[in-house]
Amino acid sequence: MADQACALASGDVALRQEARQKAGKILNQKLKPGVVSIHVATPMHDVIKQTTGNPDPYRSTKDIEIDEARKLFGLVKKSYKEDFIAYLRLAALGNAIDFFKPIEEVKREIRALKLQFAIDDSALLESRVKNSNFILYLADNAGEVFFDMPLLNLMRKFARTVYVVKERPVQNDITIADINKAGRETEAGEVMTTGTATPGVIFALASEEFKQAFEEADFVFAKGMGYYETLEELPAHGRIFFCLKAKCGPVARSLKVPLDSYVAKLH
Repeated sequence: MADQACALASGDVALRQEARQKAGKILNQKLKPGVVSIHVATPMHDVIKQTTGNPDPYRSTKDIEIDEARKLFGLVKKSYKEDFIAYLRLAALGNAIDFFKPIEEVKREIRALKLQFAIDDSALLESRVKNSNFILYLADNAGEVFFDMPLLNLMRKFARTVYVVKERPVQNDITIADINKAGRETEAGEVMTTGTATPGVIFALASEEFKQAFEEADFVFAKGMGYYETLEELPAHGRIFFCLKAKCGPVARSLKVPLDSYVAKLH
């Protein structure tokens, strides 16, 4: 991850090497058993951005991701009818987008996949939405915005639903700038940021606005592994719904599912 971020952040070999050394020190200091990966990745990405002077190393990667996701969504959207379970599967399909994989591999997977959830609480989603007044939809990666919109707008037929993105760039996580790049600012509607540039959310760094909204929300729909890693330790009250692809071993083991499984889990 550090090598990839450094390579994307600068064409200057000396700056890359300096950033890589600083990132390596953070990894050695902070990466210990029991430490949530986001608490390591956040300072690592911060130091790479600061050292190279590039506030958005993944900009070009995100631009490609958004363009390709737009095309892929156009190919698959007609296969999903308007209901909660179908649109949940469509949203989950967007989580196949992975900047660690070649784009052609991702495209083949999305075109071919008959998505099934290894943990499947999808039947519970509709009732949770319909019994809510205020919902937070925590978005994951930039290209997923197209796959999120059908479910987001279906939720909005029943409750105030706010689309939550990152305040500033981190990896390929979606920001307001990415929504605009995708041309989905009108469809995205009411948007809030976490106030952070962290994968998932670190509440100690989050804005007061987001923390208050999180406390007040009746229901939280959380996309991706970052939110699973940072929210799954909260008490399980049936208020948080995780939607993700388990792309790494630690997350798959935590969920007790095979690697690369899709999960729809009420927590």
